[in-house]
Amino acid sequence: MASDGARKQFWKRGSSKVPGSIQHVYGAQHPPFDPLVHGTLLKATPKVPTTPVKAKRVSTFQEFESNTSDAWDAGEDDDELLAMAAESLNTAVVMETAHRVLRNHSQQQGRSRPPGAPEPPAEPPAAPGGDLRLVKSVSESPASCPEGSASDAAPLQRSQSLPHAATVVLGGAPEPGALSSSALSEREASRLDKFKHLLAGPNTDLEELRKLSWSGIPKPVRAITWKLLSGYLPANVDRRPATLQRKQKEYFAFIDHYYDSRNDEVHQDTYRQIHIDIPRMSPEALILQPKVTEIFERILFIWAIRHPASGYVQGINDLVTPFFVVFICEYIDDEEADSANISRVPEDALRNVEADTYWCMSRLLDGIQDNYTFAQPGIQMKVKMLEELVSRIDEQVHRHLGQHEVRYLQFTFRWMNNLLTRELPLRCTVRLWDTYQSEPEGFANFHLYVCAAFLVRWRKEILEERDFQELLLFLQNLPTAHWGDEDVSLLLAEAYRLKFAFADAPNHYKK
Repeated sequence: MASDGARKQFWKRGSSKVPGSIQHVYGAQHPPFDPLVHGTLLKATPKVPTTPVKAKRVSTFQEFESNTSDAWDAGEDDDELLAMAAESLNTAVVMETAHRVLRNHSQQQGRSRPPGAPEPPAEPPAAPGGDLRLVKSVSESPASCPEGSASDAAPLQRSQSLPHAATVVLGGAPEPGALSSSALSEREASRLDKFKHLLAGPNTDLEELRKLSWSGIPKPVRAITWKLLSGYLPANVDRRPATLQRKQKEYFAFIDHYYDSRNDEVHQDTYRQIHIDIPRMSPEALILQPKVTEIFERILFIWAIRHPASGYVQGINDLVTPFFVVFICEYIDDEEADSANISRVPEDALRNVEADTYWCMSRLLDGIQDNYTFAQPGIQMKVKMLEELVSRIDEQVHRHLGQHEVRYLQFTFRWMNNLLTRELPLRCTVRLWDTYQSEPEGFANFHLYVCAAFLVRWRKEILEERDFQELLLFLQNLPTAHWGDEDVSLLLAEAYRLKFAFADAPNHYKK
């Protein structure tokens, strides 16, 4: 066990984004919210009738089939990409999860099937025994896993682990280099055509756009897609130019009205903190360019002035970068955005990017503002929910952290406060936010399951650490520098599986 002094030392070393270091310029008197006390998280489970009526049973199965049909569709767009990384996915875990659900459903149907009803179809062979820690909460019933069944197991064509157009075919996954560059370019071109076709209509179908965007958005259409999915632009094409002009004019009216007050006594603390935090951001090659620094200062100061319930809080500054990078890509051709020379971008274009970034960031923060109000109740609630979720999906990791006195708040506070922008490379953050934009309340709710999957992703390394200091250092500096889209896709697939199992069953958080 480490001494109290060591724990304090490494609490400070991990991040400046800890509760004690955040100075709130404005504050609303909201006490911390405890999900254990909140009644809506603990709903009584309705009792299932022991002798169901036949008609009601048929209706229940029809509803089950209707509600899950889209989750089983295999999309042609993403199978190749995700198959490239399928070796890294614990196939036994995912297949065992699906087979347990099917077995339990078949057993329940068999017990209640009326005389003369046809037998249910035979289920596919089970995957070989493996690590079942992640399926504990899906089904507690024991399942036999015969030896030597791996070679005979049929490929899982439908999986509840993934949403529409994001299914992984787990059988016969190719080597990572098996797909040629021409095949990848054809796939990317096909996806881009689908986006362009969807965006070209007079009224964009936002629901279809969300389904298509879940598995990633092509770079040429990412900016317009983010603006649509965030609610900044209307679905109607004819209304968009007027909306952009009006919102940009409104933003620069705020600049004219408020920005000169940044040195006033009442606002100078806010501006000083923003001015200190921006040079600490990454990527430095982009952020430290004078024009970019000025843009970020204006965006953050205006947002803080217009949202006095929270004001500016450290961590909000990191949420500006992904929007700015995506929107500036419309004007820099093939140049890498994280090191682009912004002085080459026309002034009018920079003004458009600045206004668009401000409004889209505001839309995001509207959904998670309780993360930044006084005492940050939103983050406290999410960290507690994450701790309970991990205790259900991987009890060994949860117990290991507790044995070494590592508290979740010490490393997951930053995950919630900065939405993993400090844990992942910028390219991975942008890809992650493609899915967040397409998920209902992705930043507010789906992020919890991403964090749970992210933690369990490092279980091997976590369990190997036997020292408080080394364990905390590892969790605060996870080795993701070489991550790419495939790693993010696998992370999102596992997060969706967890959401499927837990989101509509909050009582499952409890043991």
